[in-house]
Amino acid sequence: MKSKRTASIIGTGSYVPERVMTNADLEKIVETSDEWIHSRTGIRERRIAGIEQPTSDLAANAAKAAMENAGIKPDEIDLIICATVTPDMFFPSTACFVQTKIGAVNAACFDISAACSGFLFGVETARQFIATGTYETVLVIGADKLSSIVDWTDRNTCVLFGDGAGAAILRHREGSKGILATRMGSNGGLAEILHIPGGGSACPVTAENADQKPATIRMNGRETYKHAVTAMVEASKQVLEEAAVTADQIACFIPHQANLRIIEAIAGRLDVPMERFHINLDRYGNTSAAAVAIALDEAAREGRFKQGELIHLVVFGGGLTWASSVIEW
Repeated sequence: MKSKRTASIIGTGSYVPERVMTNADLEKIVETSDEWIHSRTGIRERRIAGIEQPTSDLAANAAKAAMENAGIKPDEIDLIICATVTPDMFFPSTACFVQTKIGAVNAACFDISAACSGFLFGVETARQFIATGTYETVLVIGADKLSSIVDWTDRNTCVLFGDGAGAAILRHREGSKGILATRMGSNGGLAEILHIPGGGSACPVTAENADQKPATIRMNGRETYKHAVTAMVEASKQVLEEAAVTADQIACFIPHQANLRIIEAIAGRLDVPMERFHINLDRYGNTSAAAVAIALDEAAREGRFKQGELIHLVVFGGGLTWASSVIEW
């Protein structure tokens, strides 16, 4: 039997498209205002990918930045996990397209779908492969082009989302505890709170229903907020207990970047000052699986924590899904 090993994040990277869409720009598209959007969400602008930029392009750029940060070559990667709900196509997997674009010729590749929770689901999956010794080096990417699945006539949803990608390289690092604990959860019974009803085998897009835009995001905002706060707070408490640490020992909290009000509610219930949370949603909006990955990369590069310190990541998404991790950097 192979010995169980720890898994550490040894490098991160991120990428956002060049085009900036401000709240003022949205005022020209739907009936809304900068004040309405910012006061309810904390978002001021988001990045929008071009028509010629599929999700794999965003993911590959983030992956290259992570490899450079980790100091590894493409042929050292054994496995690529891409978390996305906006794949280039149903198959092959977006991870396979990334493999080709970055030259990771030795990697096995697959996608996972857990909406905004996808990156942490991917990190925990990578930990299992590393712990068993099956793989040495795993690339985990959270990437989404949500502009491609947004109904730009729905002012309740189109103002929330943006495009981007974040990536992390995981390996066993001698002397490091790495990922101390992770809690993941799901509730498929609440799927309709946040989902895309059409485009799959249950409801294909046809000439008869195309005008209803079934392959776009539908969300019950009030219910999403309620369940997000409850699930993220509970998962955070559980994972801190499992890791045998207190909130005071966490150097930086990195939450899903969906809504400032949600983050403020979580901070209040955990009794943690807001200044200990890394927040970038004002600049990028909600980028789904990419959100926490981009925030992690930014926080690391800004020196929000040092090697050996503890960080806490927590996410929530459609499914419903949620996850929380405590990691020694």
